[in-house]
Amino acid sequence: MDWKIELIFVPVSDVDRSKDFYTMIGFNPDHDQTPTEGLRFVQMTPPGSACSIAFGTGLGEGLEPGQQNTIQVVVPDADEALAHLKGLGVDAQGVDEQVWGRFVTFDDPDGNTWTLQELPDYGA
Repeated sequence: MDWKIELIFVPVSDVDRSKDFYTMIGFNPDHDQTPTEGLRFVQMTPPGSACSIAFGTGLGEGLEPGQQNTIQVVVPDADEALAHLKGLGVDAQGVDEQVWGRFVTFDDPDGNTWTLQELPDYGA
């Protein structure tokens, strides 16, 4: 049996600002629905990813905006990812060289921290 992580919730304080930010950095806006009053569900997918993020209003209790710092995304090239983000005006940090990979970090407008990892070439 396969287990696939396909959706991670990200706490935000301003849904439209967050949607604009994630669209700017290249995420695809998959859904933006308000099925009932007080409930808005936005789903966005990073390019090439099988896992999406979701945020909105009325989605239940959980983390406060700015407290999510556990999402790690694999990228093919950390230097390219850093240059891409900085070119968009995102205050990204890196590249942090470690034995287990090369890392870039950045925050969304609420302060939720993302980590991008270039995996080492284990075949070398």
